[in-house]
Amino acid sequence: MPPSTDLPLVSLTPAAWAKGVLQNANALLSDQVYLEKKAANNALEFLNLWPGPQAPAHWLASVASIARDETLHMQAVLKLLEKRGGELERAHKNPYAYDLRKLIRKGQGKDDLTDRLVVSALVEARSCERFIRLSEESKDTELAKFYGNLVASENGHYQLFLDMAKKVSPAKEVDTRWLRLLEKEAEIIKSQPVDFKIHSGWVN
Repeated sequence: MPPSTDLPLVSLTPAAWAKGVLQNANALLSDQVYLEKKAANNALEFLNLWPGPQAPAHWLASVASIARDETLHMQAVLKLLEKRGGELERAHKNPYAYDLRKLIRKGQGKDDLTDRLVVSALVEARSCERFIRLSEESKDTELAKFYGNLVASENGHYQLFLDMAKKVSPAKEVDTRWLRLLEKEAEIIKSQPVDFKIHSGWVN
């Protein structure tokens, strides 16, 4: 499992965050079910954003692969939640992702699509970092192993989304945009309320 510092995030989650959210592991797992569902749906949206024969090589296969992985993750989280006697919450909001989507240059052609891919990469990178923290800090062997097993997949997803962005726009433009949005992501994650959620904030 790679250390947190292998990720390009501007701000790293403190260990205290993981210790805090793990106090209600079932609520955390319930939140994650919805995140995995939304991640699968997000990947499938790219089928419609660049479908058909004009799509770059391996585009559709990449989208399908990510959607499959996220669906399998959702099934695994649901199974673990049920095993641990937890219940799936009936409503779900993710203000972190909502705030990130505000950064997308909507309606601006390739810039719009590029930003959607870069934002998707940001979410995957942050989720990867959070899973590392949870694996490191959990005293529950089952949970530590579970989160540790998700790290490689999430790490691969964020890199794949960036690679896809570079099929839409020149690599230098994507790299510049990536660095800019990394700064914004650091502000957004810190501004989130403290809660038992994967993308919650933390107390400084």
